[in-house]
Amino acid sequence: MGGRVERIKLGSQGLEVSAQGLGCMGMSGIYGPPKPDEDMISLIHHAIHAGVTFLDTSEVNEILLEKALKGGVREKVELATKFGASFEDGKMEIRGDPGFVRAACEASLKHLNIDCIDLYYQHRVDTRVPIEVTVS
Repeated sequence: MGGRVERIKLGSQGLEVSAQGLGCMGMSGIYGPPKPDEDMISLIHHAIHAGVTFLDTSEVNEILLEKALKGGVREKVELATKFGASFEDGKMEIRGDPGFVRAACEASLKHLNIDCIDLYYQHRVDTRVPIEVTVS
């Protein structure tokens, strides 16, 4: 990789990431009209080349990330994605029940076309479910 971005340990389980990350949420239309996939893939590749290897996404644009991570790019990054929102009939519901978490994780793995997510975390907290139940 071309850049020199400091690396740091994240948490206590040995995950090491670039100190600067790339948040990908706005790439797929959350904060305005969606940007062209080709432009966003170029941006992701530019960031990786510059040494930014920590990519943070969500289910909204996991398909875009899947496209960007092809051709050996996946092995160069640490990938974070999240769960917590269920969308049905145009309405969002916050969910943290174990069945939903498991299904959301499986969907993320499928969308990203990967076997392992480096960091998977809760985007919105479901106050109806104790956190110990959600993380179980």
